[in-house]
Amino acid sequence: MAVKRINLALQGGGAHGAFTWGVLDRLLSEDDLHISAISGTSAGTLNGAALKAGMIEGGRQGARDRLDWLWAEVGARPDLNIPAWMSPFSLSNVSQALEYSWPVMAADAWSRAVSPYAYGPFYRNPLRDIVEQFDFGAVNDQGDKGPCLFICATRVRNGKVRVFKDSEISTDAILASACLPTIFQAVEIEDAETGMTEAFWDGGYTGNPALFPLFKPALPDDIVVININPLERTELPRSAQAIQNRINEISFNSSLLRELRAIEFVQRLLTQGTLSTDQKNRVLVHMIADDALMNELSVATKLVPTAYTLARLKEAGQKAADEFLTHHKKDLNVRSSVDLVEMFQ
Repeated sequence: MAVKRINLALQGGGAHGAFTWGVLDRLLSEDDLHISAISGTSAGTLNGAALKAGMIEGGRQGARDRLDWLWAEVGARPDLNIPAWMSPFSLSNVSQALEYSWPVMAADAWSRAVSPYAYGPFYRNPLRDIVEQFDFGAVNDQGDKGPCLFICATRVRNGKVRVFKDSEISTDAILASACLPTIFQAVEIEDAETGMTEAFWDGGYTGNPALFPLFKPALPDDIVVININPLERTELPRSAQAIQNRINEISFNSSLLRELRAIEFVQRLLTQGTLSTDQKNRVLVHMIADDALMNELSVATKLVPTAYTLARLKEAGQKAADEFLTHHKKDLNVRSSVDLVEMFQ
């Protein structure tokens, strides 16, 4: 059986990262797919760390079990959640109901008016209790039993992307990657790159996720981007919530689009013969997404992870991955299944 080696690029997007959970669950069921490396941001970091730890602990099934554990923890946290009383409704109905519910609207207004530093000694990051349960011996493992893992955060001081890898990955590094500054206090880490104690915010601002760590010669040419922030919305946002949501999506997609544009430029030079493959890799780009579903959702379902919405998003991710494998598995290690020229016309 010929094994197809791939890299994964996992976007951040709050609780919508449960879509990625479903994608990964489906990909892990394919015995002839080998995940060589993962670059993740925010929710993508959580997914990547859970997958790697589970892979080290128990192979493919261990990775699937660890991902199930992660999202069960997220869905069960009372300080991240509200009761899933909306389960009889469709996912888009739930998203709309949440968006205009008074608790969500009040929390949104509060986060814009009150700094997370205003809580003083009462502040706590609700994700910390989850992340501290990871086996960092497995997450940091540099052997060949699990994928290489790169996680992205934004250095507040200079606005540059910081990619943590190997033994640098810790509870604080993962929390930094998922640190939305209007909700969480910046995470301060002794940064080996600068020799300073640096404050970090969510990696989505500078690398959602960063692709450049995946360009190493030892890694495969194929990068499968699991995209949870829709690239396009055909409807003009008109409400305050919809406008803010689209601003966030554009902001969190901008770094990814810049890297994809750079890849397209380099691939064009390789095709023209201006560059040789001795100088640059021929990167093969693939994408798994469900923009139609994500167009029906809003920032509310990113921030309020009810067990119902997480389960529906997992199912949607499994379905999207299944469709990708049906139509494009044959393209892996052969050609890109994303037309970057058309994307940037």
